[in-house]
Amino acid sequence: MEGLKRRSEAEEEDRRVRILRRLVDFSLAYIAQSSIPLDQAHAVVEGVKRYALRLFPDKEATFDLIYLPRFRRLLQEKYRLH
Repeated sequence: MEGLKRRSEAEEEDRRVRILRRLVDFSLAYIAQSSIPLDQAHAVVEGVKRYALRLFPDKEATFDLIYLPRFRRLLQEKYRLH
């Protein structure tokens, strides 16, 4: 029974990771392909981060380490930030 519970928890975490990856990929594509202003692009990034923290509470540092650099790179390239 305990093994089944652990497998179920692992499957749920995998599901949440897949959801977050899709959201991040979609958001990156949306920002890259649309003509939204920089402040709106920042709002998209903040929205993704808020959703990520609902999926994974207390994992802000992990989000900042894994996903935030991808968003920063895109914003720097698209909006020619330095």
